[in-house]
Amino acid sequence: MKKTWSALALVAASGLALTGCSGGGAASGSQGDELEGLTGVIGAKDFAEQYVLAYITTELFNAHGADVEANIELVGSTNVRQALENDQFLGYWEYTGTGWITYLGETEPVQGAEEQYQAVAEADLDENGIAWLEPAPLNNTYAFAALTETAEELGVTTLSDVAALPEDQQTFCIESEFSTRDDGWPGLRDTYGFADNTAMLDTGVIYTATAAGDDCTFGEVFETDGRIPGLGLTVLEDDLEFFPNYQGSFTLKQTTLDEYPAIADVIGLVAPLLTTEVMQQLNSQVDVEGEDPQDVAIDWLTEQGLI
Repeated sequence: MKKTWSALALVAASGLALTGCSGGGAASGSQGDELEGLTGVIGAKDFAEQYVLAYITTELFNAHGADVEANIELVGSTNVRQALENDQFLGYWEYTGTGWITYLGETEPVQGAEEQYQAVAEADLDENGIAWLEPAPLNNTYAFAALTETAEELGVTTLSDVAALPEDQQTFCIESEFSTRDDGWPGLRDTYGFADNTAMLDTGVIYTATAAGDDCTFGEVFETDGRIPGLGLTVLEDDLEFFPNYQGSFTLKQTTLDEYPAIADVIGLVAPLLTTEVMQQLNSQVDVEGEDPQDVAIDWLTEQGLI
């Protein structure tokens, strides 16, 4: 599976390397020259958070002497990973849970964010020569949220609180993939003892439906999604730690890191700042306010004094 690279995706990646890239480094302020000579394409998956992360990386690398550009046009996690393995992408931000389950074929997540990162970093380096740099604190994991006013009225802050509600108040909006995943609804329902009151909706619709309370009280969300603050939702604590950790980490080939070890130092400047709350705000600027992800990245890096 992970070695599959469709002809269509190959054409898309090759063509978009020319048509879907940022103008590398146009807005970056000089912060050093330790990445001088580094060229290539920073990849991204096809959603706002990945776009922002790709542009943050591109602008930051160029501020340190590189000449790289972003490609935000490729669709699908597997295609993006293959672009890295085939040297079409210099690197991209991946999530620890995705790496562990999707690329390494593991079925059971490792409990604890640090433990999950160490496990995926060691295994991916040993098996595939892929390096995972210092992870960001952000955790783009599955979660359930409710309208803040509703959560306060019901007195729920954790998923165990939800399970203690009367069954007719336990209503959930989920999307089709989540309904069958190993780390999705069946396991979550059994872990907490939820009532099986679900409405199946498209991912994007779940956020607005949860805010409106039309189809459900509790909606499946991704924890760093910008629509959470934008729609006034509150994420409920997964107090039994059912969901895997999905910390973001910049991934690249170890051979590239060996040639340019300063990449780790430069990523180390930005990774600790990328918390779940910061990503929610940056994602909200793109998904809710309609701003350009490259502009969002440049403005944030400038505010942090990094470019």
